[in-house]
Amino acid sequence: MTKAREMAWREQLLASTQQLAALGLNKGTSGNLSVRIDSGFLVTPSGMPVDAMSMVHMQFDGSCEAGKRPSSEWRFHRDILQAKPDVNAVVHTHSTFATTLACLRKRIPAFHYMIAIAGGDSIECADYALFGSQALSDQALLALGKRKACLLANHGMIAVGRDLPHAVSVALEVENLAEQYARALQIGEPTLLSASEMQAVYAQFKGYANWD
Repeated sequence: MTKAREMAWREQLLASTQQLAALGLNKGTSGNLSVRIDSGFLVTPSGMPVDAMSMVHMQFDGSCEAGKRPSSEWRFHRDILQAKPDVNAVVHTHSTFATTLACLRKRIPAFHYMIAIAGGDSIECADYALFGSQALSDQALLALGKRKACLLANHGMIAVGRDLPHAVSVALEVENLAEQYARALQIGEPTLLSASEMQAVYAQFKGYANWD
């Protein structure tokens, strides 16, 4: 990989991080992002405000460039990218409504057809594990399965995509769905779409809005 190409990836990762902060999905130093590159992956650094970020180049063996400290959550970034060849970007946020549901350890069921954007008829909540741990990465992979998003108990949300814009768009939609579901629960128990109704949604979504 040329220096120019890697610099372009670093700039895109920074821009996506800034976008999530501007939209309020991450605040302060919370959350982290990664993107696959030709040799390993780039991940946001640990505990740094957006304006001061210098991205960290990591290898899949867990090593990283000298003098830099990757996000404490680098393990699930690495493991998701390794386990899912079709995924090239991972977004983790502590967005308000997704995190609210995660703290209640609630999954998001098929209360709305847009749940299909996450690749299933629900968005599952991973069992709790300590942040930054291999156990958390293992639980995240289980909750993701073949989907594009999951919640992390008492923590936040993960969204993945074919590239950074796709992963960011999934994260935004999941937060929107989490807000709608949380508000619906304040009034009553939403009526869920059936498996056959969701199958019709998947068929309608084929090639629609670049979600697949």
